Amino acid sequence: MQQTGFWTNKPLPEMSKSEWESLCDGCGKCCVLKLEDVDSGEIFSTNVGCRLLNCENARCMNYDNRQIEVPDCVVLTPDNLFCLSWMPTSCAYRLVHEGSPLPDWHPLISGRPDSVREANISVAGRILPEAAVEEADLIDHIVNWDQNFIVAPEKDIS
Repeated sequence: MQQTGFWTNKPLPEMSKSEWESLCDGCGKCCVLKLEDVDSGEIFSTNVGCRLLNCENARCMNYDNRQIEVPDCVVLTPDNLFCLSWMPTSCAYRLVHEGSPLPDWHPLISGRPDSVREANISVAGRILPEAAVEEADLIDHIVNWDQNFIVAPEKDIS
């Protein structure tokens, strides 16, 4: 399938706000809690959503004010995207930056927002709310979303 959308011929920094926002497939992977190994700097994703992430639909419940309510929320921009190594490999921003095509399940290709969940890419319905998990227990909730399985860390990441 050949792609001819705006994302194929417009650099990320030149996209309008609506174009930029439409690249997000709404998977929610960037909004799950993450742990960092203090020795290696490696980042591990969990199956625990940020307190603003709706666990059923993987959407932020206060998108416009998310950084006020969650001060360490990272607002993705063309300037910081390339510094965020923890962005999922399926992320459209990452794919476009790397010159890769969007997958068939991406809403800009499929024309349907549900295609992300149907392709088992979304965290919707697969995560726990932040309030349900003690911070000390987050290590037990590490998940490799790119592989869709739980990863048991081999070393202490505290």
